[in-house]
Amino acid sequence: MVLGADVLASTSAHAEDRNLVAGTANFADNSSVTTIAQTPKIPAINSDANVQQINRMSQVTSVSQFSDVQPTDWAFQALQSLVERYGCIAGYPNSTYRGNRAITRYEFAAGLNACLSRINELIATATSDLVTKQDLITLQRLQEEFTTELATLRGRVDNLEARTAELEANQFSTTTKLSAEAIFVITNAFQGTVNGDNTVFQDRVRLVFKTSFTGKDTLNTRLSTGNTTILQLPGGSAEGLQTFNLAPSNNSLSVDWLSYYFAVGNKIDAYIGAVNGVFFDFVPTLSPYLESATGGGRALTEFASSSPIYRIGGGAGGGFNYRLSDQLVFSLAYLAGDHANPQPDSGFFNGQYSAFGQIAWNPNNNSGIGLTYINAYQNRGAIFDLGSGFTLVGTEQANTPFERMITNSYGVEAFYKFSPRFAVNGFFGYTNAKNLAGSGSADIWYYALGLAFPDLGKQGNLGGVLVGAEPYRGGNPEPANDLSLHIEGFYKYQLTDNIAITPGVIWITAPAQNNDNQDAVIGTVRTTFTF
Repeated sequence: MVLGADVLASTSAHAEDRNLVAGTANFADNSSVTTIAQTPKIPAINSDANVQQINRMSQVTSVSQFSDVQPTDWAFQALQSLVERYGCIAGYPNSTYRGNRAITRYEFAAGLNACLSRINELIATATSDLVTKQDLITLQRLQEEFTTELATLRGRVDNLEARTAELEANQFSTTTKLSAEAIFVITNAFQGTVNGDNTVFQDRVRLVFKTSFTGKDTLNTRLSTGNTTILQLPGGSAEGLQTFNLAPSNNSLSVDWLSYYFAVGNKIDAYIGAVNGVFFDFVPTLSPYLESATGGGRALTEFASSSPIYRIGGGAGGGFNYRLSDQLVFSLAYLAGDHANPQPDSGFFNGQYSAFGQIAWNPNNNSGIGLTYINAYQNRGAIFDLGSGFTLVGTEQANTPFERMITNSYGVEAFYKFSPRFAVNGFFGYTNAKNLAGSGSADIWYYALGLAFPDLGKQGNLGGVLVGAEPYRGGNPEPANDLSLHIEGFYKYQLTDNIAITPGVIWITAPAQNNDNQDAVIGTVRTTFTF
């Protein structure tokens, strides 16, 4: 039955109104087969009645002499009767057969093959008493008349099954998809900067090629360019650094991200980062409404996107997420900043590194909490640097307390969605830095509370407010030890499916942990194109 249905589907392209059988059986119009329809019970197959019946059928002009089969032919009507009694063919979706038109001999053979399969099923399932001997005689005659077509049909089916098996075994072919993001930004620090207060128009473009080899993996190759210039705050502070600032300068083009994702069994999602790998590439950050995978769709700044703990180190390495259950995910990762440098105090294992561990619990889709730990070694640059060596989040006192140091960082992150239109997220982190070039240690703190308003005004929009402290050094650092706050508000308006406009304000109090410095107020209008 399945075979017949498949073949019918392939032949339906000939003409929609063509089919194998008519809606009702009528043997009265063909006197040569009247005995078949009028015989209520079939005598023994070797009886005189059967011989007489076969003789009557032999008087019919052989249908093998015709190139098609007409509704008035005995073969057509014989098959029609079999279809109605045994349900060989399902017909069209509206339960009609449309059997009032001629069909090709191959179309007829497809229907006959379906009936042969159906009757064989009935016999094989010990229901052979439902199949009359007269029907078996009719089937035998039909098989003889359509021997050539049935053989051709079965050969085609065998070939099709072989090709289908090959396709199933090799059903996925390597594919590459291109996604792109272009950002236009007008921004200005109205006060508090040290490199000018002029309004600037900057851009960043990212092209991501996503290649899959098995259908369960993804190789990401990203080309990036831009001309963004960081608005510098007093003391070399990176407070208020915006997400679009992470780009090459002077519109030079470079491969700034190369990573590979793949599954290991049903519970492990693995990650390998070759260029600019970072932890938030793959681990849960528990900031689903303010963090954007591309950096151009939600919060304005790196600090507001997710906890600074995810920005400790970066480079090349790998990690995995292990799903302990549907609600619990355990993550481990290792990234090296000096992975390509063979010099002493460098390399993949002997240079700057970050070792990451996290457990994240999502009891449902509306809430989650995570506990994070990072052990890192820094021998150049900043702590919160994404492996670049440059300060990207926090004050300079917090990022470079010592030249060479071991850091141990602890964080807790959480979010809760009160309703489809309102959610809260927050984080708290602590980093202890131990001086390896001398004595002493430094305590570094960071925390924030964010409010998100999804679909504010219309679907796709997003409003956000965040208040917190970017990484700052506690104790008594030089030159000052004042508390600096980060206050941010933005509203993303989804103009179309591919264009979003996000105006926002960033207010940094006491930049560089110094109340003597003027507060920095940064205004931004960001337009993001995605395609």
